[in-house]
Amino acid sequence: MKKYLRNILLIAYAFLFTINQNIASESYPQIEVKTTSGSFIIELDRNRSPISVENFLRYIEDDFFENTVFHRVIQGFVIQGGGYTPDLESKETYPNIINESGNGLSNRRMTIAMARETDPHTASSQFYINLVDNFTLDPMATRWGYAVFGEVIEGFSVINSIAGSATQSMNGMQDVPVSPVIILEASRIN
Repeated sequence: MKKYLRNILLIAYAFLFTINQNIASESYPQIEVKTTSGSFIIELDRNRSPISVENFLRYIEDDFFENTVFHRVIQGFVIQGGGYTPDLESKETYPNIINESGNGLSNRRMTIAMARETDPHTASSQFYINLVDNFTLDPMATRWGYAVFGEVIEGFSVINSIAGSATQSMNGMQDVPVSPVIILEASRIN
């Protein structure tokens, strides 16, 4: 009887462990981004940024980011990508999403956030990775901020390598890497 009870408890424990792992991967999906400069992994925070995460995952599932570039690289600030081809042609995007910048996440070093225009609700496909703590991009009582929705958890040296790219002005855009940093693939890994 003891052996039978022990086996049932072990099976129950294994079942609960599996459920817990599935919940974690749904709440914090991980994305591997492969670029011409190397790969890095981002962990998204669906609990605090459900709209931004679902938006980002939609682009991932549609392979939208493949053959896009980091078109804006500013040392000591951010690297930005997700909207342009290597020829700096803009890609057609889904409709803009609602700004989630009041979610409690801050623009700390190595976090990923939604890029947008002046209007706070204009984020679509473009994102940026903070190279330093950029608390000035967080929301304040008098203005919207930029919505953080995850963080880089592996591949910091790749991010730093991209950040060190020489830049130029091109097609009316500033801070464009001289040698394009192309996203080869972006896929969910959990």
